[in-house]
Amino acid sequence: MDWVRTVNNAIEFMENHLTENITLVDISKNVNISAYHFQQAFTLLAGITPSDYLRKRRLSQAGSEIAAGERVIDIALKYCYETPESFTKAFTRFHGFSPIQVRKGSAVKFMNRFSVQIKIDGGCIMEYKIEKWEAMELLVHTKEFHCETSDKEIPKFWDEYYANEELRKVPGYLGVCAQQKSDSDVFKYGIGCKASDVSGVPAGFEILHIPEYTWAVFKCVGPAGPAIQSTWDKIYREWLPVADYEQLHDYDIENYLPGDPAAADYVSEICIPVRKK
Repeated sequence: MDWVRTVNNAIEFMENHLTENITLVDISKNVNISAYHFQQAFTLLAGITPSDYLRKRRLSQAGSEIAAGERVIDIALKYCYETPESFTKAFTRFHGFSPIQVRKGSAVKFMNRFSVQIKIDGGCIMEYKIEKWEAMELLVHTKEFHCETSDKEIPKFWDEYYANEELRKVPGYLGVCAQQKSDSDVFKYGIGCKASDVSGVPAGFEILHIPEYTWAVFKCVGPAGPAIQSTWDKIYREWLPVADYEQLHDYDIENYLPGDPAAADYVSEICIPVRKK
């Protein structure tokens, strides 16, 4: 998949529907990928979430129309706000002035339409390997997350896991994202290990059956959180646009190897299923 083209097509769709109450699922369906992977790719490539892009573009357009004398209630409804009050609050936060102040001559902010391109910065080395893995079973403690809030909620989920004495009995070195549907903005994320590491299925856990795939395994060096995030960014910005492989929208796995996760030389891995283009 050409991620740059996909994100630009999504931007085109959003621009054509600024005055309609479209959702993350509507946008991801239009570009034919799961809501989870679209949210992830768009945010990494554009530097802003899809919902923030829509909100800022709507408020940007609304600013010029309010300045031209349009009624607040009409513009609020046009750009999908339920009440003039909620629109006024959002408008004031974005522009720094209320609609009344703008109508009296205060300046408005403008955010232009985005266009995503590949930027070659040069010199970046990514260490990865391509491996064929047989089907496997993972033992994981899972929870469902919404795409738009998962970046804040999943770290809390990890904290809860290690704070729970019963859950901690299962080694939690794998983080597994399961997003196979394109008709939902909810996905399942699990923490655990290979099923063969533990006898039986403890309470609070389930077995995930991972099909046989070819995997791209990326080495991440540095404190776990920042290293993982930085590598995801490079995967979408630098590797996927030019690689001979495309990502399969199924399971993504983060593998946290033994060691101190806060150390500068700590090693973790991102594993994504791929196929030849």
